Amino acid sequence: MVPAAGSMRTRYLVYFQYLGTEFNGVAAIRGSQRAIGVQNYLEVALSSQEAAKRLKSVVPVKFTISSRTDAGVHALSNAAHLDIQRRSGQTPFSPDVLTEVLNAHLGHPAIRVLQAFRVPSDFHARHAATSRTYLYRLATGCQRHDQLSVFERNRCWALRASSLDIDAMQEAAQHLLGTHDFSAFQSAGSPATSSVRTLRRASVSPDLGSPFVLPQENRLQFWNLEFESQSFLYRQVRRMTAVLVAVGLGALMPAQVKGILESRDPLGRHQTRVAPAHGLFLKSVQYGSLGGNPACVQRESQDPGGFTAWKAQITPETQLRSDGHDILGPAIGPCPQRRAGTCTWPSRVTAGLLPPMGPYLLEVPTHLPGCPGLPQVGCCG
Repeated sequence: MVPAAGSMRTRYLVYFQYLGTEFNGVAAIRGSQRAIGVQNYLEVALSSQEAAKRLKSVVPVKFTISSRTDAGVHALSNAAHLDIQRRSGQTPFSPDVLTEVLNAHLGHPAIRVLQAFRVPSDFHARHAATSRTYLYRLATGCQRHDQLSVFERNRCWALRASSLDIDAMQEAAQHLLGTHDFSAFQSAGSPATSSVRTLRRASVSPDLGSPFVLPQENRLQFWNLEFESQSFLYRQVRRMTAVLVAVGLGALMPAQVKGILESRDPLGRHQTRVAPAHGLFLKSVQYGSLGGNPACVQRESQDPGGFTAWKAQITPETQLRSDGHDILGPAIGPCPQRRAGTCTWPSRVTAGLLPPMGPYLLEVPTHLPGCPGLPQVGCCG
């Protein structure tokens, strides 16, 4: 998006969560009065009269979602980037103000904005993600629908079986790890140009127990399946879950999962089943350093003058970055007086932290000892 004439654009990364039961997925639904996505509510929140008056963006705000989820799927933490364009001379809003405005004007109680962070103008929430983790929740011992707590309905896949062969499921999951063509676990309608993905983690473990289950309902057991990859194919997680559950129920042998994977056939006998959407949660979206070595920064204290002391674990290669209006830009070289270890210096915060790996955006004084000629805006990272 090109900034409007006479305006300055600031890009933010926003983390948000939602219960997906009442939404037709996370993506905005355009031109429909009945179906609606989480993105619709996020964008409407910033277009409300009060929010628009406070933010004073000269163009409508649009969200670019990191990870698309289907109808009924939940998110503990999804992410999106957005641009706010204000007239030249108007300072950018702090991430805290943006978070406050969004939460104040969200029109649905099942959506919550967690945090916002300022990011470079070319940052892309979907393309820059280095890791996505999905959680799938199972419940066993549920013979009838009314045996599941009302607080757990639409938040797990309730199975009639009293138990699962967890060892067999874990063995089967090992066949899915690594880089493979996952065509056998892809549903029709995927926009992906390649079905090759690298699955970094696939685990099956007992849940410590739902706080919503009464002591007399101890027949119920809960299980967690977690999958991590940089990206997934359409419904890949739900189809892998269905196959692993079939292994746990004894309908498949662990070795058969390898054969299913190698078949590359999404219409095969055993891999056409898709686990219900309501048991799936997008657990996290993570971003690596946007160049240079990430610094591990935490806020230490705030003095009356408005300066914050930051402590950072740095190396001699840690670099300061700036390109003027945009926070991050070409590296300008290591600070000559820095040494590996812990360094504390005053800085004025211009943006928040991106957990867990950066970037860490700081506004540093130009008179920082040993760093002559530093620009006013920099990045430790």
